[in-house]
Amino acid sequence: MNIIKLDAIESTNTYLRTLSVTENLKDFTVVVAKQQLAGKGQMGTSWSSEVGKNLTFSVFKKISCLDNEEQFYVSMATSLAIYKALEKFNVQRLGIKWPNDILSANQKICGILIENIVQNNQVQAAVIGIGLNVNQTDLGHLHSASSMKLLNGITYQLDEILQAIVAQLKVYAVYVEDRRFEELKGAYERKLFRKDKPSTFKNQQGNLLMGFIKGVSDSGKLQVLLEDNVLKEFDLKELKLLY
Repeated sequence: MNIIKLDAIESTNTYLRTLSVTENLKDFTVVVAKQQLAGKGQMGTSWSSEVGKNLTFSVFKKISCLDNEEQFYVSMATSLAIYKALEKFNVQRLGIKWPNDILSANQKICGILIENIVQNNQVQAAVIGIGLNVNQTDLGHLHSASSMKLLNGITYQLDEILQAIVAQLKVYAVYVEDRRFEELKGAYERKLFRKDKPSTFKNQQGNLLMGFIKGVSDSGKLQVLLEDNVLKEFDLKELKLLY
């Protein structure tokens, strides 16, 4: 595995994406930083982490088998890879909160940001950014977040967890490369947080909706069965799960 270790960087995703323009990167090149000064989350949010306590890293993956509208399968594969890796460290009550937050006991422990490189409507590569709360115990005002140490009372070796996650990414990358989309989607949906449970959502207009998560579309939209028994699809900007 080709690993680039940095003390501090603005964003591992930005660093790796820029590097991919000037260099012919090997598959699964990893950039890991002790500190991200401007870590990025979904929809422009920030990701902050205590120095040296957590895993903040990005992985470069070449992809040549996906059309533009099939990008979400990379997200499914990544979510499942992290889920499987954390199982090996006995993290309990895991779930995937759509689109790709990893929860334990209803608290977020991992965020994922995937930036796909697309040319001529074909995905060429993915920069997979992962932020995992490992040994940090003071999460301040983030009441809905937790860490592996808070959950299990163990101080973990960051390199060991990094190796385990990358190993699982390689396993699930095969599902994408072989276009085993039905298997991937089925496994992802079985692990979806609050699937088939009555849930409350907020839409773009600030209105509250009640419904049941039924699954995701091939393009990654959340499929919700609403109170009027209508199955509707929502993208990330359109709906927020409140629990």
